[in-house]
Amino acid sequence: MALRHVAVGVDGSLVAVRALDWAAEEAVRRGTALRVVYAVADRDEAAPILASAAARVHERHPGLPLETRAVEDGAVQALARESESAALTVVGTRGFGGVSGLLAGSVSWRLTAHVHGPLVVARGDHPCDEGRDVLLGLESDADEAAAAYAFQDAARRGARLRVLHSATHRHTTPELPSLVAATSPGQDRQARTDRAEEAVPRFSIGRLREEYPTVEVDSRTVRTGPAHALLADTREAGVVVIGTRRRAGRLGPPLGPVAHVLLHHSHCPVVLVPAS
Repeated sequence: MALRHVAVGVDGSLVAVRALDWAAEEAVRRGTALRVVYAVADRDEAAPILASAAARVHERHPGLPLETRAVEDGAVQALARESESAALTVVGTRGFGGVSGLLAGSVSWRLTAHVHGPLVVARGDHPCDEGRDVLLGLESDADEAAAAYAFQDAARRGARLRVLHSATHRHTTPELPSLVAATSPGQDRQARTDRAEEAVPRFSIGRLREEYPTVEVDSRTVRTGPAHALLADTREAGVVVIGTRRRAGRLGPPLGPVAHVLLHHSHCPVVLVPAS
């Protein structure tokens, strides 16, 4: 069975060129084909943009299997449909703050709600992602799919995997101190809670450590500000991976505060992996 391709959306903008370059390098890394998609109202308008994209890919990666496709549809609908058969879907976004091109307005948020499989938002300020760590934001065992993606990506890149686990700090009711230092019931309960929370990343990624023994893993736990802790770490990362979950009964895409911060301010590409 043929390996699934990497799909990338283009629209003629400079930010789409970054997404195209990133997607092409990822396809080479995976040993898969690249499919370049342009969603337009009239297919005839797509020819110059797709031809330019193809020429750029062939120049940089002469042996990479490439397919271009013009789709008469909206960007969200076209890319969501393409993602059904793709191993990875890639789109671009411009610098800090606003979004542009394929991700203009609410398109980016709507796409995260409808995409099938991992979605990469190719952003950041690194000229090259090679040689940098893979960063994983882990909240719980529900992020197993994101963890699996991060391990696979680190193995493909020959990179170190850094895991940042966010633990919710629980309020402890103040109590009178024990006569024996650091042994009050409340302190003992808090110590057990802290140890359990810090162990979550080890249990979550224990099986994956065995499956990918060559991947070097460095993990740490933060109890406050996980979004900004991850954001700070993206300065030195090649890519950051986080999980997303569908929010039944709520309007809008399945994006929490961590994803919101990263999509607008990350210094490296962001990978959103839907929960299994």
